[in-house]
Amino acid sequence: MYTASNLAQASRVRHGFFSRRGGVSDVPFEGLNCGYGSDDDHDCVTENRRLAMLRLDASGCPLVTAYQVHSADAVIVDEPWSPADAPKADAMVTSRPGQVLGILTADCAPVLFADGQAGVIGAAHAGWRGAKSGVLENCIQSMVTAGASPGRISAAVGPCIGQVSYEVGPEFKAEFIKEEAGNDRFFLPSPREGHALFDLGGYVMHRLDRLGLASCELLGRDTCGEAEEFFSYRRGTLAGAPDYGRLLSAIVIEET
Repeated sequence: MYTASNLAQASRVRHGFFSRRGGVSDVPFEGLNCGYGSDDDHDCVTENRRLAMLRLDASGCPLVTAYQVHSADAVIVDEPWSPADAPKADAMVTSRPGQVLGILTADCAPVLFADGQAGVIGAAHAGWRGAKSGVLENCIQSMVTAGASPGRISAAVGPCIGQVSYEVGPEFKAEFIKEEAGNDRFFLPSPREGHALFDLGGYVMHRLDRLGLASCELLGRDTCGEAEEFFSYRRGTLAGAPDYGRLLSAIVIEET
């Protein structure tokens, strides 16, 4: 499990960006697969989630994850829901002590937020679509609605696909340059003619840096390039794998 130094310093906040290590799932989900959306055995995923909560020192606390659809939608979590009842959204916010928010990824960027003073936390699933369409901004706005202040919020971007692993076509790059000319800095030439390498983590940090937050931190780990450590949709697709595991990133506000 990885942690960010800025969130570790937030009062009453516990968080973790989990790797694939540990867990009970078998190949091709070997390790700590926490995604019910995979074809893994349901009981294995349930046990992996339980083990993750133990590691987070949140045993007995309800964990909620959303039905992630690469949207910009954020929801307030007032009461826990079952996985079957998860709303379609890509960010969650709560001020409920003991309520764990979980994001599932396999190359997209998990982003965790905390205003420890207000007792408000957030979690966002930021693939390129969600980040570009405003999921980070909407998560912050929902946190403000719940009582947080942008100037007190710390944000951390967990393991995601690294630039060296993220080759994209010319249409992809053109869409980002059209949005903002300065976005050119998030692309490097690819060995394949006409293609480029996209810096998802850098782009997410850029979006966060414009929000006036207290601090932003990027872990800088490459889910696609570090096969022993992380699940990866792209790595699995390139290898012809039929399915892939999901990594869990989680955050909780402690009971007072």
